[in-house]
Amino acid sequence: MQIASTDRGDPAWRLALLGMVLVAMVAVGPSLHRAAGDLAFNALGVAHGLLVLWALSLAGRAPSRRVMVVIIVVAVLLRLALLFVPPHLSTDAFRYVWDGRVQGAGINPYRYVPAAPELAPLRDAAIWPFINRADYAVTIYPPAAEIFFFLVGRIADGLVPLKLALIACEAVTMLVLRDLLRRMGQPETRLIAYAWHPLAVWEISGSAHVDGAMVAVLVLGIWVAVAARRPVLAAGVLAVAALIKPLAALALPLAWKPWGWRAPAMAIGTAALLYVPYLSVGTGIFAFVGGYVQEEGLESGDAFWPVWLVQALAGPQGWAKPLYLLLAAALLLAMAFRLSFAAEEGIAQRLRRLSWLFLMGVLALSPGYPWYFLCLVPFVVLVGAPPFWAATIACYLLYDEIPGDASIAFWVRDGALHLAIIASALWMLRPRAPATAPQPRITEEPSR
Repeated sequence: MQIASTDRGDPAWRLALLGMVLVAMVAVGPSLHRAAGDLAFNALGVAHGLLVLWALSLAGRAPSRRVMVVIIVVAVLLRLALLFVPPHLSTDAFRYVWDGRVQGAGINPYRYVPAAPELAPLRDAAIWPFINRADYAVTIYPPAAEIFFFLVGRIADGLVPLKLALIACEAVTMLVLRDLLRRMGQPETRLIAYAWHPLAVWEISGSAHVDGAMVAVLVLGIWVAVAARRPVLAAGVLAVAALIKPLAALALPLAWKPWGWRAPAMAIGTAALLYVPYLSVGTGIFAFVGGYVQEEGLESGDAFWPVWLVQALAGPQGWAKPLYLLLAAALLLAMAFRLSFAAEEGIAQRLRRLSWLFLMGVLALSPGYPWYFLCLVPFVVLVGAPPFWAATIACYLLYDEIPGDASIAFWVRDGALHLAIIASALWMLRPRAPATAPQPRITEEPSR
């Protein structure tokens, strides 16, 4: 099958050339990051995201079948470019492999810190030296994530097998998104917004973050809820997603009918079942939760951008964090109830409501790590509103991994991210001139 016409004006041909540019950018990304520092890498990621926006417009101008071939080929090449590159944006993947290895040895991963002498026989030169919090923290990951690490480790131990498993999860994500696009009456070429998105490429094939597995289970649960219309089953699937990464819990209202009990019972039962294999440590399952909350600034409130901003401008304010949490919870609960009561709406409208709930949930959390924004990328495909593009592209400003290099203060970069989202929302809400109906063409009749 011919991928693109030899006519260089053909949009499919231009799309293929643009895809090769993106592959080249990703291939040089790690070495550029090491040589030029974080600012260069920040710029590279933002540029990649903006080029994907252009690619999306090109994808709609050529025959769908030809474009889909280009999209898939380039998506594969983007992931191959990072498959054998060790993660350099985060060390989380080393902990994932370690947790899978610990479970493979028949040991509960919530029992010992990695530096414990009981685990000394499992140490090696490839994984052990790079594990974060090795000497003071048992694993923080929920049980569904731990089961995923265990299963991948039983197939093969190492970073490349982990990356391949997460790329397989991406294949599931894209197949489900493609079906949802068809049901919404949207062109399947919109899938390019996920397949080529820099956040998906760098955070899954690059950093091997478990968020890739969460997103796959999340979109599958969404499909079960809105396409198969089996809310009770969807609640169980979404509970699994939430116990890979808790942000997925924002989708649970999609499966709950007003005043119904079966879907909540399914979610609670599924969660309880997933914890059963790890109950030998009792409450040790949650041993590091308090430490994580303190480390990440959630306890002080500094992790929340609006709270930090108030206190940076006015000094410590004891009321700032409680008030912020109250307002954020009220907003999210109102959106969740509205979504739950909209069970009879069409697929497109329900997914729009869910997308805004996710955006508000992520912004309420104010994460300082780009991979937390990965759950928004499916909604870039399905909804495509400007704030979703702004959030998933501007979050590249948060990367700060090279110690001692020239960089911009984190609060400036974090502020720029939030301002980009706010500006894109205002641009979307700008008043538009009403469309004028086309005037009929008047032609004179020839005189007889």
